[in-house]
Amino acid sequence: MQGTVDGFSYGLVTPVTAYVMACLGAALGLRCITRSLRNEQSWKPGWLALGATSIGCGIWTMHFIAMIGFQVEESRLRYDVGLTILSLGVAILVVGLGVFAVGRYGASTKALLAAGTFTGLGVAVMHYVGMAAIRLNGSLRYDAVTVGLSVAIAIVAATAALWAAVTIRGFLASLGASLIMGIAVTGMHYTGMAAVSVHLHSKGGSWAGGSAYSLLLPMLIGPVIFLVLAGVVVMFDPLLVLGDGDWSGPAARRGPSGAPSRTRSGAPSRTPSSAPSRAPSGAPYRAPARWSGQPDSYFEAPADTGRRTHNRGSSPPRPR
Repeated sequence: MQGTVDGFSYGLVTPVTAYVMACLGAALGLRCITRSLRNEQSWKPGWLALGATSIGCGIWTMHFIAMIGFQVEESRLRYDVGLTILSLGVAILVVGLGVFAVGRYGASTKALLAAGTFTGLGVAVMHYVGMAAIRLNGSLRYDAVTVGLSVAIAIVAATAALWAAVTIRGFLASLGASLIMGIAVTGMHYTGMAAVSVHLHSKGGSWAGGSAYSLLLPMLIGPVIFLVLAGVVVMFDPLLVLGDGDWSGPAARRGPSGAPSRTRSGAPSRTPSSAPSRAPSGAPYRAPARWSGQPDSYFEAPADTGRRTHNRGSSPPRPR
């Protein structure tokens, strides 16, 4: 007997909330990864780990918020606790391995394709491990073509995420990339859900596990709190909020020896610090000359007398 599957039992509430969480995790992760790769003074392992965990928690939270809206009319749904926790670990682990691989080997095409493929396959595994945690009076079946499409979307989304992490610097650019990543990850989830069909058993049975409300909602609290704390870290780090950070500031625009930056024409920029000094080193300070109104003449107060000197070009005064 075929079961009636409803993936939107709460309307647009669950897909929109899931999309927001995916975007939040992607935005925080991209900023943290950018911080680690672009600033040589940062503690790279820590920032990479924070970014990978943020993206992994965002993907996992998106998946199970969307699963709250998944129902089978003829059967109640429960979830295996162990597999649900395992899916969270898989999401963080595979994203972390992909992020560290790109951080270690750079943004070359081979590194991005290898890390993106591995991470995308890991995200797909996370999704289907989470689906395997479902317990109901029946069995889940999948359409192979649709499953393959969802895996392809996951690989493309993961590769694009890693490319954005090592390429995009500005805050607004990272925000736009996170919105696109949210669409890709959420689209992957609902594409995978479109492949699901339920074959009901003839007799009702009992099975262990927690319901969506008793298990998923409490488990979602932890990743959501982590994302909030990661957001606080990002907000209080000016290099992450302002965008480019040290790598685009005045220090980065100076040459290796501290020389001032040059203009587009090649001439050095005129700054107060680079302006030449008229007085020789160690000479006493002299006030600016006062214009006398005559061509090529000036009055100057000598250091030892209060008398004014004659105009330039005239004979010096005779000693008395």
